[in-house]
Amino acid sequence: MKHTVTLSRLRACAIAAAVLVLSGCATTANNPQDPLEGYNRAVFSFNDAVDRAVLKPTATGYKKVVPGFAQTGVNNFFGNLSDAWSSINNFLQGKGEDGATDFGRFALNSTFGVLGLFDIASEAGMPKHNEDFGQTLGKWGVPSGPFLMLPLLGPSTVRDTAALPADFAGDIWKYKDPTNVRNIGAGVRIVDKRATLLDASNLLEEAALDRYEFLRDGYMQRRQSQVYDGDVPRQADDDADADANSQVVPQPVSPDKK
Repeated sequence: MKHTVTLSRLRACAIAAAVLVLSGCATTANNPQDPLEGYNRAVFSFNDAVDRAVLKPTATGYKKVVPGFAQTGVNNFFGNLSDAWSSINNFLQGKGEDGATDFGRFALNSTFGVLGLFDIASEAGMPKHNEDFGQTLGKWGVPSGPFLMLPLLGPSTVRDTAALPADFAGDIWKYKDPTNVRNIGAGVRIVDKRATLLDASNLLEEAALDRYEFLRDGYMQRRQSQVYDGDVPRQADDDADADANSQVVPQPVSPDKK
């Protein structure tokens, strides 16, 4: 379509919105990891509304209609593309063996795996690593900064948001021509990823009293674990606990925070 908004433009808008907020939003929370909680909750509500109206129903239909082997092929295809950027980030972090493994996965699956539709590298004993530039910056000692909820893109931090341009540039699918094929593929990629999270999101909706807080805390812990490859130094763990316990007055969860 002539007026189709490309995925890159949506991403740019999300980053621009975050930058505007960082430059002019007042703090509204006691949690030192989330000084922009008022803004973040508003964006979370917006993202949740978009998900409920569009993404979740589409992903549910996709999971019901598309055969399982086709879903696996789509997931493998885009996962294979991500292995190339993951390899570069492993090398940047000084993890040569993991970088070589991810590059080998990409080469093997792209050829004998029919453009990545089949993950024969995993069957060959080559484990997959998921590394991005935000993790690389963390490995280099850049602090995560405050939690940040991005429009459409979801949970992030100031460090991870600053790393997004590099991650977008490292996405091989970004350079696919023609544009309409790239946009269709990007849409399928988003729907497929949302479909893989359906069970987790349903569990979250049923179990969490405050879904925003649950998502925020889980994301921050997961990112810290990813930066240190699961072996978080004691000092970093103690600092995170101190931040979490440094609120002046505990705030009860209000009934309207769902």
